[in-house]
Amino acid sequence: MGSEFIITERRNSVAIIRLNRPEKLNALSREMIGALSEIFTNLQSQLDLRAIILTGAGDRAFSAGTEISELAQLAADEAGEVSERGQALCNQIEKCGVPVIAAINGIAAGGGCELALACHLRIAAPTAQFSLPETKLGVIPGYGGTQRLAREIGRGRALEIMLQGRTVGAQEALHIGLINRIATTGALLSDAESLAQEIAQLAPQAIRACLEAVTRGVELSLEEGLALEAQLFAGLFATDDMREGTRAFLEKRKPVFKGS
Repeated sequence: MGSEFIITERRNSVAIIRLNRPEKLNALSREMIGALSEIFTNLQSQLDLRAIILTGAGDRAFSAGTEISELAQLAADEAGEVSERGQALCNQIEKCGVPVIAAINGIAAGGGCELALACHLRIAAPTAQFSLPETKLGVIPGYGGTQRLAREIGRGRALEIMLQGRTVGAQEALHIGLINRIATTGALLSDAESLAQEIAQLAPQAIRACLEAVTRGVELSLEEGLALEAQLFAGLFATDDMREGTRAFLEKRKPVFKGS
């Protein structure tokens, strides 16, 4: 499964995916995008999976973005296909049924930043840097960055970052809501694993429903979003985990969720 440029491992109910081209700052080649899509497809079929951590190998970069040498000679129709392929991967990550946590260990530029934006939660090393510098190359972000960044931090801030092609450090990223938290120095992966394990203890179907309610709901009107929420809420009352959760609360004990 996947590629030599991507390493996947399971640690109990958590999967860790590492982009593995540290000498190239984990730049995303066409092969890597295809392999990542294959990996996420495979992981989604693993019913005992509770969370995924996506990170980069080495300590310099999460991913410096798309392999520029692959872009330089593209014709317009070929470039459209590249954009659609990257968007499809980011959509796949966003729609994954378990939380995907980006552990950003350095540079997240261009397509690498867009990959992080597709993840549900983002934890960054103190040295992490974020940018969508495509305007410096005569293009724009093509993997969903123009849409997701504005939705995360607001249109004005997103446009400022993209129009200037400027880099945002970890502290600013936290301040503007681009990331959820900054990891303890030297403890990025362990902090991400701790968060993943916290989530893994909760009811899997409720977690899935939360993800669906939010990711679908932000595209709907408030009325439609509330209807979706009510539908998902009601559906959980047919699960064993809901019965276990409420029973454990009343019995003052820790629930044991089985995902059924």
